[in-house]
Amino acid sequence: MTEFEIALYPGDGIGPDVLHQAVRVMHHVGALHDLTFHTKTLEWGYEYWKEHGVVVPEGFLDEIREVDSILLGAVGWPDEVADHVTLAPLVQIRQAFDQYACVRPAKLFPGLESVLAGREAEEIDFVVIRENSEGEYIDNGGRFKQGTPDEVAVQTAVHTRKGVERILRFGFETARKRRGKLTMATKSNAQKYSYVMWDDILDELKTDYPDVEAERMHCDAAVMNLVRWPDQFDVIVASNLFGDLLTDLGGILGGGLGLAPSSNENPSRQYPSMFEPVHGSAPDIAGQGIANPIAAILSLAMMLEHLKCDAAAADVRQAVASALARGARTSDLGGELSTVEMGDAILACLGD
Repeated sequence: MTEFEIALYPGDGIGPDVLHQAVRVMHHVGALHDLTFHTKTLEWGYEYWKEHGVVVPEGFLDEIREVDSILLGAVGWPDEVADHVTLAPLVQIRQAFDQYACVRPAKLFPGLESVLAGREAEEIDFVVIRENSEGEYIDNGGRFKQGTPDEVAVQTAVHTRKGVERILRFGFETARKRRGKLTMATKSNAQKYSYVMWDDILDELKTDYPDVEAERMHCDAAVMNLVRWPDQFDVIVASNLFGDLLTDLGGILGGGLGLAPSSNENPSRQYPSMFEPVHGSAPDIAGQGIANPIAAILSLAMMLEHLKCDAAAADVRQAVASALARGARTSDLGGELSTVEMGDAILACLGD
């Protein structure tokens, strides 16, 4: 029997509901594959803030430093707490644990319709790899003369050769396992220092991966072309900000954000990685029991794969595909199943 310690971070809004279904699936597939998951629940977020005035306790990183993985529901309650406050711990986790590879697949399941008319499931199957440790999300800048007519805000992106090279290598290795094509999102026509460096490093690395077709594409063109020709993309590598934008588009092309999983990975496994659905906390439907748990369950599959439990990961993905093929749908997919009922439908397909 293989044992793992998993930190569960339910978070806010629909986060606890969707995470609960992922945990049900986790324990069920674990029983099928002789895997035991020991869990600890992190009661952080909006409710914690109401009591303590902060969203996480002091020293929170030490509470999760030694776990095998972190499974997150969602965070945020913007009507009460500013998003940059609730999201700050996630950025700290990503940076402290060097989770530099954010992997976000976009795949349309058979039987579902994309927002793109006439596109079949096999035409929408790509993955965006987002540099997750630097770029535009570094807290580097400030605001001056705040609240006055002369106010100035400065936010400086930071791109390092180390950061760009390692995320591109991760992308090349991923492309080797898929269909052998890598597209790098750039903006070197307008940002002549940072993205020209990205371009140069891509050119340098191409010779190390002669079996991968590599191209660069301006980010605005990539947005257009993902809509026009999604079938022409395999692996997309992008900076922190560009990757964030492209993955929301990828999610909706793949059937909706309720189906979009993601990982924040430390490929060296020196520190734990974190897995979470792409969708947010959706406070407007919190507590109604209608949220789609599939993105959280597919994030679980990514976690299992990262933990080298490949057969269990494959079973989870197959159970999701089977449930959808049998017509299981939550309201965002045009159906009437509740969050729990969708979890039930997927559990019923595990081991089939």
